Amino acid sequence: MKPLILIPSYNTGRILPRTVAEVLAQWPEVWVVMDGSTDGSADLLLPLQQAHAGLRVLTLPQNQGKGAAVLHGVKAAHEAGYTHVLTLDADGQHPAQEIPRFLRLGEKYPHGVMMGTPVFGPEAPQLRVQGRKIGNGWANLETLCWGIPDTLFGMRLYPVPALLEAFRGTSFARRFDYDTEIAVRLAWQGVPMLAVHTSVRYLTADEGGVSQFRYFRDNSVLTWMHARLLIGFFCRLPLLLLRAGKGGNPLRGVSDVLPA
Repeated sequence: MKPLILIPSYNTGRILPRTVAEVLAQWPEVWVVMDGSTDGSADLLLPLQQAHAGLRVLTLPQNQGKGAAVLHGVKAAHEAGYTHVLTLDADGQHPAQEIPRFLRLGEKYPHGVMMGTPVFGPEAPQLRVQGRKIGNGWANLETLCWGIPDTLFGMRLYPVPALLEAFRGTSFARRFDYDTEIAVRLAWQGVPMLAVHTSVRYLTADEGGVSQFRYFRDNSVLTWMHARLLIGFFCRLPLLLLRAGKGGNPLRGVSDVLPA
């Protein structure tokens, strides 16, 4: 396995170099995809680039969305010979100290997706905590309960070929719909998924925390996405029933705790 850490970023400001520095402390090969950022945050990475040869910054001239930024990075990673990408958000929500565990699990299950599954603290916004349960329910319906542990958590270790195939199956999944739609399409492909329980940090504005989430805009995108995925579900129903009859996701229920 040859893994790369991939971080899409859009106007994440002063939290970006902190996030990247924490990631570099865990793994030396890190690429950041600047998705048309206009806040000067790319310049904040220059000292880190000078100190870390494995840090690369890719730049999209205009904002295209999280999924498009990930796709851009994954294509370049594939050309460079990387077999896996571990994606995480630039806003500091995902704990960098979990990176070694994801990579060890990826070594053990190289053909599966290591799906970060959030463990929320008391500071987590309840509207978002409860709201994602609805999305998870829809996704499990659309995959006949393949076992997608969470549809929105962005810390995931993907096999590059499987992820590229999922992207090739749709012209969507380029913006906020990316995390959910790609998870559903990977399940349709029959890619094994392992739930990796991971803590979540919600930083305050004083700590540099930022969020691009817009409640009505992004929920409208998700509603349209699930309508499309339901059509795809009915078209694939015979195949999904066959897979379910054979036991479904082989990593469902497998422990994400590795021996010391």
